[in-house]
Amino acid sequence: MEPSRGAAGGGRRWGDAEAEAEGDAAEEGRRAEDGGEVSLREWLDRLGRAVEAAECVHVFRQVAEAVAVAHAQGVAVGSARPSCFVVSPPFARVAFIESASGSDASGSCSGSDASEDADPDASPPRRRDGAGRGEERAGKSFPLKSVLAMELNWYTSPEEADDSAATFASDVYRLGVLLFELFCTFETMEDKMRAMANLRHRVLPPQLLLKWPKEASFCQLLMHPVPETRPKMSEVLQSEFLNQSRNSLEEREAALRLREEIEEQELLLDFLQQLQKRKQDIADSLQDTVAFLSSDINEVLHQQSALGHCVNFSYDLDKEVCSGTVEDQSDCGSRKRFRPELQGVDMEENNRSVEECSRTVPSSELIQESVLSKSSRLMKNLKKLETAYFLTRSKLAKQVGNQISSHQVVKRATGSAIGTEGSSIDDFSLERQYGRRQRGWVNSFLEGLCKYLSFSKLKVRAELKHCDLLNSSNLVCSVGFDRDREFFATAGVNKKIKVFEYNMIVNEHRDIHYPVVEMSNRSKLSCICWNSYMKSHIASSDFEGIVQVWDVTRSQVFVEMREHERRVWSVDFSIVDPTKLVSGSDDRSVKLWDMNQAGSIGTIRTRANVCSVQFQPDSARSIAIGSADHKIYCYDLRNIRAPYCTLVGHTKTVSYVKYLDASTIVSASTDNSLKLWDLSMSQGRIIDSPLQTFTGHTNTKNFVGLSISDGYIATGSETNEVFVYHKEFPMPVLAYKFSVTDPISGQEIDDQSQFISCVCWRGQSSTLLSANSSGNIKILEMD
Repeated sequence: MEPSRGAAGGGRRWGDAEAEAEGDAAEEGRRAEDGGEVSLREWLDRLGRAVEAAECVHVFRQVAEAVAVAHAQGVAVGSARPSCFVVSPPFARVAFIESASGSDASGSCSGSDASEDADPDASPPRRRDGAGRGEERAGKSFPLKSVLAMELNWYTSPEEADDSAATFASDVYRLGVLLFELFCTFETMEDKMRAMANLRHRVLPPQLLLKWPKEASFCQLLMHPVPETRPKMSEVLQSEFLNQSRNSLEEREAALRLREEIEEQELLLDFLQQLQKRKQDIADSLQDTVAFLSSDINEVLHQQSALGHCVNFSYDLDKEVCSGTVEDQSDCGSRKRFRPELQGVDMEENNRSVEECSRTVPSSELIQESVLSKSSRLMKNLKKLETAYFLTRSKLAKQVGNQISSHQVVKRATGSAIGTEGSSIDDFSLERQYGRRQRGWVNSFLEGLCKYLSFSKLKVRAELKHCDLLNSSNLVCSVGFDRDREFFATAGVNKKIKVFEYNMIVNEHRDIHYPVVEMSNRSKLSCICWNSYMKSHIASSDFEGIVQVWDVTRSQVFVEMREHERRVWSVDFSIVDPTKLVSGSDDRSVKLWDMNQAGSIGTIRTRANVCSVQFQPDSARSIAIGSADHKIYCYDLRNIRAPYCTLVGHTKTVSYVKYLDASTIVSASTDNSLKLWDLSMSQGRIIDSPLQTFTGHTNTKNFVGLSISDGYIATGSETNEVFVYHKEFPMPVLAYKFSVTDPISGQEIDDQSQFISCVCWRGQSSTLLSANSSGNIKILEMD
């Protein structure tokens, strides 16, 4: 046999074609198992095919019925070969594929013609099932042409081999060959080729004769060398062979349908059970939620009742004191006596006192009015507050659960019996502790809720009008108040530190505000920090890596530190020890400075650029570092070889770190979030679960500022807005957008290039100093 040409046009030996055919057969077998249509040729040749009598007879019957339909119309099929049929699992449905122009006497079929000169403009294949119903189908992939050439030879009847035209008897012969292939399988292609060559002489393998004698006999009848001796198609369909197999076939199909229905029922049952479990979990969770809501409501009602008793008692006591009806607690124990001539005057004073006392006690009307005034804002943010409530409440439940679990472990370890006196005392102590924790949580959430609802907006208290406002390089990088909150300073890319008097800006309305002090630097300034002890001292860092300490009263530098190799982003004075200074730089180092010593007193090497540093508020021995590697590092300066705690949770550069108190840190990152960390939660060296994550502002690439005051956290946004959060809630409390005015038209425009660059609270007040990238500085106040 000549080698056939591959898809790329190169010659191949038969061994290559055989290996590829076996690989294709295996692939088609997998497709058949997945439920897709495959060629009958590939279905027959798939590896490991098991012969099931009912299935094989079912396939044979469908092909025979298709041939019988053609014969009834007076057409000899000529192409009743496996490559011209497709099989569809799971019931082995067989469909005939033919060219749109019909089959010809040469026995070609669409997709299986051994000729290499296929018509490129031929219509797509058409599919016809056993009953003769046709429908359009996309073309299928078929075996190699070398295999099809052998198939054409196998299915050629003796009379066709003698150059005679195909007849009805030739189609019957081909059915005999198909029946042989259905019931006879081979381990190798060589074995099959030998068997097919013997089949031309009606020599059947012994295993077929032994295992399938009836089928072998019917096969020899169909392949009789004399065409006239072969049965007609009507006789084939009415033969005892096919009719005896019909019942078993029907039983098999019924069994398959039953199995399919059972699988569908099991699938439905599994779906319903999964759905039931999911809904039951939701119901259980909802039941738990309602339970602790009821518990919290009872706790609040209890506290409210206690407060009501206190108010009533205080009110009655004040009335008695003001009216003079309380007995004098002197040694004689007698009532207070009045001189007759002063009695009238005392009565008037008492009446006035009673009125004043009544005003000091809040009436229910005033309380109701206050509640109603905040109700609308509460309802507007109900969904966010609900989320914050459940988040905070879940933390309490987790803490209590862990404590109860550890308590039970200890009881089991010590062998305490339930119901003993010691156990009862332990349980009572735990219950009291849970009650205190619950009351503490309620009070904490109430405090946060009150602070959340205390203010409704940020209003502009004053706007700084200075002559550099039109300067194109006027980005303000840092702002800060001095020790007594009387002055504030600004610094930025204009290379100047400007100091303004706060009261002058707020109380005096001027066209232009001039600084009381202005100091020029050689490089752009990145950060400033006032000394908490020396009122006139202010530290600065710049883009050349220089750290300086200025004397504002003399408008000059008196300490300069030049050890950093690259830009310094952050500088901070210690509140506890005002001679100590720390700085962080792009050179991946943190420098510790003492203004009384020349040079740095310590260096911390980091893995990434340092964007922010800050001393712990009540210690000069601890600092926090915000790094470009997305982490916050806390160092004890007595051991700077490694951080004692690392905070992990941000997904981008940490741009700011600020201490809320000695054990709580707020961090800002260019991942659009702030995070609140509790250092006391550290069981090891790493904390990866923040107490709170604050989102709502936009920050992906710029330094936008961070400042903290009395639980309120202020930050900027790249939408040119100032956002204020409270530590108890993850959503913004207030927001204010800087307006941008077109200098020509005087109308407000939306300049998306501008952003808030820095913010700073005025101590523990509600006043916030903020600046943006265009040099616009505003003093805002929560109202």
